[in-house]
Amino acid sequence: MPSTYARQLGVFVGAVAAIVVGAAATATATVTNAATTTPSSDAGVSVTVATASTIAYAWDSVAIGGGGFVTAVVPSRSEPDVAYARTDVGGAYRWSAKEGRWYPLLDWVGEDQTGFLGIDALAVDPHNAGNIWLLAGIAYLNGGRTAILRSTDYGKTFDVVDVTAQFKTHGNGFGRQNGERLAVDPGSHQSLTTRLYLGSRRNGLFTSNDAGKSWQRNDALPVTTTPNDVGLNIVLPDPASVQAGHARRVFVGVSRFGSVGPNLYRSDDAGASFQPVTGGPADLMPQRAALDGAGNLYIAYADGAGPHPDKSGTEPMERGQVWRYKTATGAWTDVTPAGWTRPFAGISVDPANPRRLVVSTINTFIPQGDAKGDRILVSNDAGATWTDVIARGFRRDAAGVPWLEGHAIHWAGSVEFDPRDPRAVWVTSGNGIFRTANIDAVPATWTFTVEGLEETVPLGLVSMPSAPLVSAIGDYDGFVHDDPARHGRIHKPEIGTTTGLDAAARRPGTLVRVGDAMLVTRDGGATWNKTPAMQGKRGQIAISADGATLVHTPQDSTTSFRSGDTGATWTPVAGLTGNRMRAVADPVRANVFYAYDDKALVASSDSGATFTARASLPSGGSRLIRAAPEREGDLWAPLKQGGLARSIDGGASFKPVFDIDYCGAVGFGKAAPGKTYPTVFIWGSVKGVRGIYRSLDTGATWQRINDDAHQYGGPGDGHFIVGDMNRFGVVYMSTAGRGIVHGKPVTQ
Repeated sequence: MPSTYARQLGVFVGAVAAIVVGAAATATATVTNAATTTPSSDAGVSVTVATASTIAYAWDSVAIGGGGFVTAVVPSRSEPDVAYARTDVGGAYRWSAKEGRWYPLLDWVGEDQTGFLGIDALAVDPHNAGNIWLLAGIAYLNGGRTAILRSTDYGKTFDVVDVTAQFKTHGNGFGRQNGERLAVDPGSHQSLTTRLYLGSRRNGLFTSNDAGKSWQRNDALPVTTTPNDVGLNIVLPDPASVQAGHARRVFVGVSRFGSVGPNLYRSDDAGASFQPVTGGPADLMPQRAALDGAGNLYIAYADGAGPHPDKSGTEPMERGQVWRYKTATGAWTDVTPAGWTRPFAGISVDPANPRRLVVSTINTFIPQGDAKGDRILVSNDAGATWTDVIARGFRRDAAGVPWLEGHAIHWAGSVEFDPRDPRAVWVTSGNGIFRTANIDAVPATWTFTVEGLEETVPLGLVSMPSAPLVSAIGDYDGFVHDDPARHGRIHKPEIGTTTGLDAAARRPGTLVRVGDAMLVTRDGGATWNKTPAMQGKRGQIAISADGATLVHTPQDSTTSFRSGDTGATWTPVAGLTGNRMRAVADPVRANVFYAYDDKALVASSDSGATFTARASLPSGGSRLIRAAPEREGDLWAPLKQGGLARSIDGGASFKPVFDIDYCGAVGFGKAAPGKTYPTVFIWGSVKGVRGIYRSLDTGATWQRINDDAHQYGGPGDGHFIVGDMNRFGVVYMSTAGRGIVHGKPVTQ
């Protein structure tokens, strides 16, 4: 099938803070084309060239509450009510103390920028909280594309400086909670000539003298790479050393053991030269560092980059220490809490008291209320003595997020005093951010502070008539969502990452989900029961329209399996071989399943026992083909660069849906008033413009319903777009780490 795919230009237009798009959106969000009619004899296939227009939609996240690894929180020292947070796959956020919530900053990233949701470092101008810089990129997305994202308006808009040719980063790599590896020279006050330093993972130290617009390799520091591919993980200019507009003293941490080479360097001439600092622990790696303003540098150490052990066993993340380095004399003092050998990560100094410190452990799973996690310790005497504030008394406030029960503060890679009130402390976690209003209270209450911060990896979603929304989520099972604006009910029993989810089209309330276990519900997700057996784990699962047959393709398996007795016994499926197979049940005929094997549409008419090839299809498409609700043999195949194809004969033949240049996902929602065919939604390109589209007339015409400020990096690995079967026009989309986003029409 020929493709007219036109690659979308990666030009950043600018993000806006509002969530309502349409008539009030920027001009770049609107594409208007005239519709023309083309004669065709292809029965059941759109024969009208698509029309693209933008209509008003409001966009938000389905409320889950945190869920992902927040790698650092960076409070502003110049404007205490402002703080920023970065995540490994879910972008960056700004905290508003006045409103008590986080605001996402990177919902504008396009599908060619999905990796920008991985933030490897964040720097705030010490003189102006509105000036921020992000080091963005994920090694396995967009070819490792890396950028410095610059904002002068608190992250409302960004300039994109592509630095891929100079260095690449990995916001979801080892050591991602270390830092910060990006820093603003505190002596710089002129916005156009602000100096920044950046420690890269593979290419050494870089300096910018024009506020991040351009970067130059600083050869004065001899280190470029480290064995763990983490590189230079800390850059810290000393504000106490500012002379002639620049900090003279600059520290650089290196993510390696001292046996490999020095893991701390120092410059006393504003980066013109660097010397290794000797005397620190040689068998540990620096994690994070803090200056006290009184001539001391504090460093938290661990025996790995973290946040967890590496597979080789060379960085086990089992031990750690805390050290103080006196900048004037070079003297080192071990200030590790007495009796502690655990790895340490976060460290902060009270901005109002240089003798008051807070540190956090990492990868430490010891009792913490009803779960196991890290410890947070405070010192009031420059590290001579410490108090374990978790052991002294711990209360966790879930702040209305029900799934948090049984989940601890863990992977606490960053801990910070709140400059607005140093009794308050932030700590980041593998599942979000916690904050205590008074760390000296007994017990201290740690509140899950994630309002507006949604960072999960959605892997499946089902909307059925007269039923709540049901999701599958990486790490945190999935939820029954009675209302997208309220936190859902997590699936019980919990099995962690849930990779597959499906519903029986003709048996209301019957669903199946799979991860490290497989479970079936007959009451819409209120209760789940494990299947007696399964062949392999995770992967994808399909359930027949009558709920009697399961077809499972386990992770890393080239063989699929079927069960006709709710998972008691399994037999191999013939004709459905290959990696990442994904069977789809016909919504009418209980004995029919379909799949796309990257060459053809294959189908089974014997309840999944055997599959045979039908129509040939281009390779490279999404494995998630869709069957139109309540229609036999009506299939839609999103073929990415091959566009969108439809079959009305059970896959015996396919025809292209015209003017869809690219289609990464397709789904269905409730039909428009006066219509009988479901609303069709796609993530794709219509005449070269990428976005979320809907069609009310079976693909004859298309309306773009998002704008350039609400792209979310596309549907990510989940590759789904799902319309709500109970509310016309409402749509949900997966992301690579920004949770489930949903849009609803402002007006019809």
